Amino acid sequence: MFLAVPPIRILIDGYSLLHQWPELAAGQPRHSAPAREALIRVLTHYQDITGTPVTVFFDARQRRGPPPPPAGQEAIEVLFSEPGQTADAMIERVAARLAPLGEVLVVTEDLLERQTVEAFGAWTWSCSEFMQHAQKLLAEHQQELRRLNQRDHARFRNRF
Repeated sequence: MFLAVPPIRILIDGYSLLHQWPELAAGQPRHSAPAREALIRVLTHYQDITGTPVTVFFDARQRRGPPPPPAGQEAIEVLFSEPGQTADAMIERVAARLAPLGEVLVVTEDLLERQTVEAFGAWTWSCSEFMQHAQKLLAEHQQELRRLNQRDHARFRNRF
């Protein structure tokens, strides 16, 4: 499940991942702005921990709610397809361009999409593989933060 070499970028099919991760924005429609924002928050935290750039792609035809924020407001790259274009096509194009530069990881449930980007030299994970990895990593990070906070709190108590 884990790559031997860290990827230079992770490309994520946003709606594919949202459909597989119902705990994010529970009760919200999967194509809603709150669901996308919840996913973007988690992916931003993931990127902050790993240092691996993340790009999440959404089909514009599925978008409900307000337009995406202007570029630069999110810590991760968020791209919406244009009319007549699919997020899958965008992912394929980016994977083909980046694969010669290093390991690229594509996250999607779409088997045909996975086979296509693998042909370009990209690695793929199913959404459940990525979720399992991300949840474990985020939980370990939270545990480490708690440990460090407790240590610092004990140091502070002992000084006074």
